[in-house]
Amino acid sequence: MIGKIPEEVLQAILETIPIEFSVLDANDEVLAWNKHETRIFKRPEGALARNVRVCHPKKSLDKVETIIEQMKNNKRDKARFWIDLPLGDEGGLQKVMIEYYALRDAQGKYLGCLEASQNISEIQNLSGQKRLLD
Repeated sequence: MIGKIPEEVLQAILETIPIEFSVLDANDEVLAWNKHETRIFKRPEGALARNVRVCHPKKSLDKVETIIEQMKNNKRDKARFWIDLPLGDEGGLQKVMIEYYALRDAQGKYLGCLEASQNISEIQNLSGQKRLLD
């Protein structure tokens, strides 16, 4: 990255981006997450500093473990999938995209994993063009 972002501005950016994320360290412990109050996938504060295996739903845990192990072994840098979830006040199905990204230093050493989730239903419905200030 070029430039230095003050801590206060960085915090604002991380809460403003339209993606919720969680960060794991190289030992698979939960370091942090954003959008605590509005998350699609809620996390109790007690999940901080805990192993991701303790915090993840059992039905998808084996897949998460496989993705993380492949990242640690340099066999994968990202994984992307999408699911339909009942969200919102009416509980209608919404398309949620979930992505995992390996975090690596400049030499390629595995530092951890970024899990990013976003409701993409509105994006999927885009058509035509909308120009700036239209």
